[in-house]
Amino acid sequence: MATINEYFLKLPGNYLFSEIARKVAVYKSEHPDAGIISLGIGDVTRPLPQAVRQAMHKAVDEMGDATTFRGYGPEQGYPFLIDAIIKNDFEPRGITLSSSEVFVSDGAKSDTGNIGDILDGSNRVGVTDPVYPVYIDSNVMGGRAGELVSNGWSNIVYIPSTDKNGFMPEPPSQKIDILYLCYPNNPTGASITREALKKWVDYALANRVLIMYDAAYEAYIQDPALPHSIFEIEGAKQTAIEFRSFSKTAGFTGVRCGYTIIPKEVTARTADGKEVALNPLWNRRQCTKFNGTSYITQRGAEAVFSPEGQAQVKETIRYYMDNARIIKEGLQSVGLQVYGGENAPYLWIKTPDGASSWEFFGQLLSGANVVSTPGVGFGPSGEGFIRLTAFGTRENTVEATGRICKFLG
Repeated sequence: MATINEYFLKLPGNYLFSEIARKVAVYKSEHPDAGIISLGIGDVTRPLPQAVRQAMHKAVDEMGDATTFRGYGPEQGYPFLIDAIIKNDFEPRGITLSSSEVFVSDGAKSDTGNIGDILDGSNRVGVTDPVYPVYIDSNVMGGRAGELVSNGWSNIVYIPSTDKNGFMPEPPSQKIDILYLCYPNNPTGASITREALKKWVDYALANRVLIMYDAAYEAYIQDPALPHSIFEIEGAKQTAIEFRSFSKTAGFTGVRCGYTIIPKEVTARTADGKEVALNPLWNRRQCTKFNGTSYITQRGAEAVFSPEGQAQVKETIRYYMDNARIIKEGLQSVGLQVYGGENAPYLWIKTPDGASSWEFFGQLLSGANVVSTPGVGFGPSGEGFIRLTAFGTRENTVEATGRICKFLG
């Protein structure tokens, strides 16, 4: 009889967002006339930019013509998209990359979850807390998390990122091998300064730590002084991997496309201390387990970088950031402490009157018919907060904000 990977049995019974969906479904069944508005799940509502749609239509036509049809593409991504990524996302920031350092995929979630395939189970992981659940759960699956105890996983170092430290934590004193950073941050909406990011890079270089840098929301940065890529920091190529996505910038949540940067300089060690480059290991992993992102999708992603695509994406981002402003100003007007929403599409709200995250989630669901995300679902330091997203429609954003204000006011 086959045996299983028993680390999967250590995972909590439900993924955070599945548990939210379950609770909302129960409430809807008991209150069928309630007009529920969700500001909890970070899915987008704006349609694909016109430039993207046109490029994908053209690609579909190519696939329908024997002379332009394409079968299997390169697992790493088509050169036309890789070149556009380098030229538009990195060269203007003074970052030099080779085409073999860019890996196109079906999204940052996949890559942040799968990167552990090339790393040993004995590595000790550090995360800023609260944290995107995939970072934790994928390391549980890989055997790096230890045991689930009252305040998290025993072998994961939680680095508190709270209102007490301005959501800008210091490097940990405990030894770690892998560090996850996400800026602009999901869930807190915090952004990171160049000086603070340099501190993390210097720490990683001095302590031989591998940084997993999730920059999925970099396009939402409004402050020109803030870094968009960790590779803007000197030395980062020796110690960091960066993940990016088209999901929240260009509406690709249902299309699926992202990419990962693994510089040739970044290395890890074998058990006997030999330095090994991670770039060829990830390439081997992708060639074995991934068949490449579709040609049609990659042509759509390429169009994001066209002049028309860039203008349309910026308009979409302005729309969501206006939503963030509406939510933030509205909730602040009724006395709530609201963080984020200025360089990120997420708002991190302190629960009133000492309510727990799930208690306030329930209060907003029943009292305002609005779905939020309980902060504790993102880690121990998320207790006492909820997350709202700016990805709703304008109408729903205004209505949901008004309902919450009326309920609390």
